[in-house]
Amino acid sequence: MRRPRALGAVLLILLAAAPAGAQQVVTSARPEQVAVTVYRAPHRNADEALQPGWLNGYALISETRQVTIPAGESEIRFEGVAGGIIPQSAIVRGLPEGIVERNRDAWLLSPESLLDRSLGRRVHLRRTSNATGAVTEQDAIVRSGANGAVVLQTAAGFEALRCTGLPETLHYEGVPAGLSARPTLSVRARSREPVTATVRLAYLANGFDWQANYVANLSADGSHVELFAWLTLASSDETSFANASTQAVAGRLNREGVEIDAPEAAPINLTCWPQGRTDQIPDQSEITGVRAGLDAAGFVAEDALNELPQLRAADAQNVVVTAQRAVQENLGDLKLYRIPEPVTVAAHSQKQVAFLQQPNVEVSLVYRHRLDPDDTSRAYPAQRVLVTRNRTREGLGLPLPAGGVQVFAAGLGRPILLGEGALRDRAVGEDVEVEIGEAPGVRAEIRRDRERPRDNYVLTITNDQTLPVRYEIEFDPDEGDGFSANGARLGRRNGHPLWLVTVPANGSATLRYRLRKAES
Repeated sequence: MRRPRALGAVLLILLAAAPAGAQQVVTSARPEQVAVTVYRAPHRNADEALQPGWLNGYALISETRQVTIPAGESEIRFEGVAGGIIPQSAIVRGLPEGIVERNRDAWLLSPESLLDRSLGRRVHLRRTSNATGAVTEQDAIVRSGANGAVVLQTAAGFEALRCTGLPETLHYEGVPAGLSARPTLSVRARSREPVTATVRLAYLANGFDWQANYVANLSADGSHVELFAWLTLASSDETSFANASTQAVAGRLNREGVEIDAPEAAPINLTCWPQGRTDQIPDQSEITGVRAGLDAAGFVAEDALNELPQLRAADAQNVVVTAQRAVQENLGDLKLYRIPEPVTVAAHSQKQVAFLQQPNVEVSLVYRHRLDPDDTSRAYPAQRVLVTRNRTREGLGLPLPAGGVQVFAAGLGRPILLGEGALRDRAVGEDVEVEIGEAPGVRAEIRRDRERPRDNYVLTITNDQTLPVRYEIEFDPDEGDGFSANGARLGRRNGHPLWLVTVPANGSATLRYRLRKAES
């Protein structure tokens, strides 16, 4: 009887075997140089956090590879590309006579694909007795696919895999053609003579994203913040890019989303027929399939499969913080943040790089409302807003990419979180406003004016803090309503009346106004 070949032989067959019909196969196992440029998800709002398992940004991957090409027509396989590669975006340069066609090999090596591609082929079945530990071996032919009961034909007849109650393992003589251990892009090319070429491969890939994360430490008097920012890169791809030149692009690009099928790399779900007497057969809803994972009772090349990163569970997200600082560069109307030294963009991970530190930014803490002028239902807490302007005079004066903001203040010798908000993309010279949460101690209440009850209202702002607060309210009357303040000058914002006032510590401020409703 034949014995299963060693792990090295299985992988060697995988890398060397040529697909049916191909005369010559050239395999490039990995790039010599790689660059990763990450673009943000175009429709994710600034206040939405990254979802590591559902990244809707993308990356431009640029690789340089050395490939030895024989004379004639050959298939060149670029292994280790991103699993989320968009094949139609791939650009291949450096081949002597260009390319004839290109394909992303969608079938990855897995228990399911290995079994499906072995349909009708001879495999080796090994069983171990639970009672004695004795091992029996025999040849078998795969007669069904990986879904449901896997049917095998042996010299004794037909049977279903792992339905005897004995530990069973299938061993394969080799890996069927067309299966890839790693995501692979293949091209057909021609050359008049043998040549070693420097090939440059560039493509877009889904499953990446990035954002800025700001930390603002508010001074004791509330007039300045020390602002620090991380650039967070995230990848949900199964491929790692080691020692990559890495950068992130800020700004929104006009790009249509492209959906592609993920490479197939599934386990096997086995279902056995019920055994025993009729009264021992459970209800069908209670019958559960046996999940055949990558374990000791799995298939051979189970050791080989265990070593493949794309087949391992990737629920845990690794977050790596590097001491390097990203450097801002201009890219036309966009802004590019480049990490000055190569880093590894690891599979299923996040990486944080510092890119901004402004130690003394002038800010104002504003308490704000936007209310209907006749809303007398209840008292409303004010929204706290951190306000500044993106100018050198205020301690900024540089592009600010969108991202989350955490605001801290010192209290009892340790930082205290005051609130969290979001910052949209802000160019130099623009106003910067970050809402950081409600302030229960600063409240607005509207009631009817008892002295002049017809169409007249009184707005009262109360402040229970030990310091005066800067307060503003934007009234939002219905279209056609007439609004006028009694004895106060109002401004305008977004076409609406705006009242600005300083509310004293442990005090209040009052505004009387008239609202004339439009006739319906």
